[in-house]
Amino acid sequence: MAFLNGFKKNLNRAGQSIMQRTGNSDKTADSEFDEEYTRLKTLEKKSDKLSKETKGYLDSIRGMTAAQIRIAQTIELFYDDGNPMGQSGTDYKRVMEKLDEEAKTDLDTAFRTTVLEPFGRFCSYFPEINEAVKRRQKKLLDYDTQRSKVRKLIDKPSEDPQRLPRAEQEANMAREMYENLNSILVNDLPKVVELRVPYLDPSFEALVKSQLRFSQTSYEQLEGLRRHFPPEQENDQRVDNVLQQMRELTICGNF
Repeated sequence: MAFLNGFKKNLNRAGQSIMQRTGNSDKTADSEFDEEYTRLKTLEKKSDKLSKETKGYLDSIRGMTAAQIRIAQTIELFYDDGNPMGQSGTDYKRVMEKLDEEAKTDLDTAFRTTVLEPFGRFCSYFPEINEAVKRRQKKLLDYDTQRSKVRKLIDKPSEDPQRLPRAEQEANMAREMYENLNSILVNDLPKVVELRVPYLDPSFEALVKSQLRFSQTSYEQLEGLRRHFPPEQENDQRVDNVLQQMRELTICGNF
């Protein structure tokens, strides 16, 4: 029986919604709620994007350090113990492995705790709020349906004198249920929007600090490899010489 009652209500709501869209029935307007809900949906869209992009950043860092290890492993294959640059290949691999471990442990843990998890909790509020908004919409359709019945009975009175009072009573009950839920949402939606400040500000700060720390660690580790290479001026001259030699090469084929 409960299922049938619910099914009937949904059919009535669907019918009322269609009639409203075609202009054949009254529709209650609430500009205050519409304004607050628009702000919430804008915040939801931006928050979901931010959560996705920050997760993408961490995934990218992990992908980058993994790629660096693969490069280091391949470079090491070019050198043997007797090669002057052999130690540089070994040291480069060691540095890449250390940076990869840093990404997997310190950066990953701190980033998830201070950035991803707070953003995730904040985004988890929206589905529940949207469900409450759906319930509000259903109650609003019920209210508009009852108001329409009252108006029709006023325009075309029934032979049963009790039909109009019953319809008015049902309309008042529907209005009360709708207004109670609407009042809660109009009051709470701005609070949710304002929650972005205590969530976003500290997480944004943590995001910057995490990036800074990892970048500093990467710089310090890579700077330690500089001793394996000639000074920049000398290195630039060597590169120029190699490029000149390549330009002077000619490839001929005799057939």
